[in-house]
Amino acid sequence: MTELTQTGVAEFFRPHFWPNTPDILAEHLQEGGRPAFMARLVLAATLSSNYGVYGPAYELCVNKPLPGREEYADSEKYEIKDWDLEAPGNIRDLIARVNRVRRDNKALRTTRNLSFCGIANDRLIAYMKTTDDLKNVIIVVVNLDALHTQAGWLEVPLARLGIDAHQPYAVHDLLSGAKYVWQGARNYVELDPQAAPAHILRLHRRLHGEEGMQKS
Repeated sequence: MTELTQTGVAEFFRPHFWPNTPDILAEHLQEGGRPAFMARLVLAATLSSNYGVYGPAYELCVNKPLPGREEYADSEKYEIKDWDLEAPGNIRDLIARVNRVRRDNKALRTTRNLSFCGIANDRLIAYMKTTDDLKNVIIVVVNLDALHTQAGWLEVPLARLGIDAHQPYAVHDLLSGAKYVWQGARNYVELDPQAAPAHILRLHRRLHGEEGMQKS
């Protein structure tokens, strides 16, 4: 992503990210199940301004492979399938939420504004996108471990965002609806992949009332 956004490649190449394809069922999806599908969806949809999924297999978290291969069993390449779009365990609601978040936040409509945030756990990845005027600031944190809860201290670049290190500020998780009050550059995050493997956080420099806010 650093090469795609901060080198000469960015002048002529715009990445289009896919968390899966009709030809490849990644081992991570085979082993991680629904949490892995959710995490990869968020990564694809927020790292790049352009993304897509091979559906409905992805919405239904289909992860049965051919033995020993990164390829779908009963592949649509070779047969006609009749999908039950309401099958239990689908992530259609998550996909809809993520698409609404992309629509409503201008910072997610481009790719070259990406910067990574420090986080004290290599099983978590964190990055930020902002508009030029800093009116829209999005921080994404994703648990790359589909099987275990992971936690760490996220580093928010306060000086770059024009936030006083001694003043609290609000973050709103656009996936879960949870709201938090943070203070300082280092703030604790914890993600259980079975519940929610990712945060998409919108940062507000000023608190808009304390109702519904949690200290973190």
